[in-house]
Amino acid sequence: MSDYKTTFSSFELPAGKPISAGNISAEEKQVRIDLAAAYRLCALFGWDDLIYSHISARVPGPEHHFLINPLGLAFDEITASNLVKIDLNGNLIGDSIYRPNAAGFVIHGGIHMARKDAGAILHLHTEAGMALSMCEDGLLPLTQHAMRFHGRIGYHGYEGIALSTEERDRIIVNLEQHAALIFRNHGTLTIGKTVGHAFVEMFYLEKSARSQMMALASGQRLSIPSAEVIALTNAQWVNDLKNPDSREWPSLLRKLDRLDRSYRD
Repeated sequence: MSDYKTTFSSFELPAGKPISAGNISAEEKQVRIDLAAAYRLCALFGWDDLIYSHISARVPGPEHHFLINPLGLAFDEITASNLVKIDLNGNLIGDSIYRPNAAGFVIHGGIHMARKDAGAILHLHTEAGMALSMCEDGLLPLTQHAMRFHGRIGYHGYEGIALSTEERDRIIVNLEQHAALIFRNHGTLTIGKTVGHAFVEMFYLEKSARSQMMALASGQRLSIPSAEVIALTNAQWVNDLKNPDSREWPSLLRKLDRLDRSYRD
């Protein structure tokens, strides 16, 4: 197994303050604001993992750059200006005192490279998501929310901390064209055309995982709807996804703005 060229120690957070984002387009600025909002919302919902796990977003334009969190900052410290911009080879774009997370590059860079529709990617280690990742049968179509992912979710076996470019290739194969991926014994991942889209997918995946774990813990026999009803519900969800972030995401931004607008800085 070949390791990615950088190590955890090379990504230690240096002392100092983030520099100005400089001359960025209005489109990139909006993506930065949305991405910073996603980090803050994850912290608000209790989905963060100290300074670990990552959310990324593609920067508009032909350069194939994307934004990701600096290793060393907690999710509630992320702002639009301290996000790190890197290319598909993991090289830092522009001047910054911060560095990205190596595992974040391996997982997110590979998917952004392979999937043109991957405008944003969320990868989390929540308790419910990790519990689901331990279940051999994976996500079951037990609820309306879980049926959203029927035929839209892949699985990737655990290989250790994701620092290998060889594993990156296997992740891409196992993801296929799905909207979500369960990393066995690890966590969850969702993809969206936009940050809002990917976040909403994760919201429903997290709710599905939590509901399944609660049902399994009850010890009761589980009721699974018919294949016809599962297929119908999934089709209804997929049809509803034609405008993926037109409803939920604006309400989430309004929630954040009421609480703390510093994510926009």
